[in-house]
Amino acid sequence: MLNKLKALPIAIQQYLVVTFSYWAFTVSDGALRMLVVLFFHQLGYSPLEVAMLFVLYEFFGIVTNLVGGWLAARLGLNVTMHLGLLLQVIALTMLLVDPQWLTVAYVMVAQALSGIAKDLNKMSAKSSIKMLVADNAQSTLFKWISILTGSKNALKGVGFFVGAALLSWIGFRGAILAMAVVLLLVLIFSIIMLQRDLGKAKNKPKFSDIWSKSAPVNHLSLARFFLFGSRDIWFVVALPVFLHAQLQWPPIYVGGLLAAWVIAYGIVQALAPKLTGFSRQNAPDGYHVWLWSFPLFVLPLLIAAAVYFEWAVIPALTVGLLIYGAIFAINSAIHSYLIVSYADAAGVSLDVGFYYMANAAGRLFGTLLSGWVYQVAGLAACLVISALMILVASFISKMLPRKAQTV
Repeated sequence: MLNKLKALPIAIQQYLVVTFSYWAFTVSDGALRMLVVLFFHQLGYSPLEVAMLFVLYEFFGIVTNLVGGWLAARLGLNVTMHLGLLLQVIALTMLLVDPQWLTVAYVMVAQALSGIAKDLNKMSAKSSIKMLVADNAQSTLFKWISILTGSKNALKGVGFFVGAALLSWIGFRGAILAMAVVLLLVLIFSIIMLQRDLGKAKNKPKFSDIWSKSAPVNHLSLARFFLFGSRDIWFVVALPVFLHAQLQWPPIYVGGLLAAWVIAYGIVQALAPKLTGFSRQNAPDGYHVWLWSFPLFVLPLLIAAAVYFEWAVIPALTVGLLIYGAIFAINSAIHSYLIVSYADAAGVSLDVGFYYMANAAGRLFGTLLSGWVYQVAGLAACLVISALMILVASFISKMLPRKAQTV
């Protein structure tokens, strides 16, 4: 297999290596999240304690994306990608200790390492695509980014199933050990195959360069903050708690619905170029971000009305969730393409890292709001605030350039 891979054109070869490493990490990330949630719930942890296990995971995503882009520009994207894989192996092995050591504080530290690993890996994978596609091949760039991002989200949903299945089959420690071994093998493969100078800037950037000086990058990042905050304010905590506590769904049904949604979301994201027609026309620009984000404003309001007035709540949630996911996936795919397109080729990881810092901040903001708003006012209130955040993201998107460009 290695000989066949080496025989491919260098750009395709490197793209496949990056994608394979990213896929393996993503499955482990989804599986680990499901393992932690289910295992610690079985140990008697409260929903709030389980949620707290992921606070440092999300917080360090902000820090990692901001600093990781600078590190990648100085050391190379291969170094940061391999560091991400290594940290995930370490985070997994930390959970192999005796169960009495698995306190909330200890697991939060392990999850913090996993959060750092995840964002190093994601930033490195997406930044590297910029280096492998010619500047005049923007449709190809959109296609490759969409496939990478969409497949990642689909495989994260697969990871949910893998985590639950491994927990039932070989137990918590057996599942953790199996994932650590597989990821270690993937790390060795990637070290052998990935170019050593990939993404390394010719001029070593200063630490102050982590703050983007590009107006399109800043506007897109701010829109991303509100876009992903709007999703997580109702999807992360409020929705699963509502389904389980109010609608009396068994946990396996709740997990199954969310996993299926993430898989479908990823498939739509991967197919975004074909679904939007951009693979056959010009690549999308700032106008299309606004065009695809605005419909998301209406959907949460309709679902909120159904929940508040108790109008066919289950169909409204399930069907509304699917429609919302499809439109959100296309939104996210266009966003993911534009940040790579806008990024300065001389230091692509800096702009991409800054952008995903905003993404992580939005997720953390949405996650915290999700628990608090749901506890105070319920799911309908979460959905209304989600719609308002989407409206803000939509108007920020109006400031983006009408033509995709490298800035």
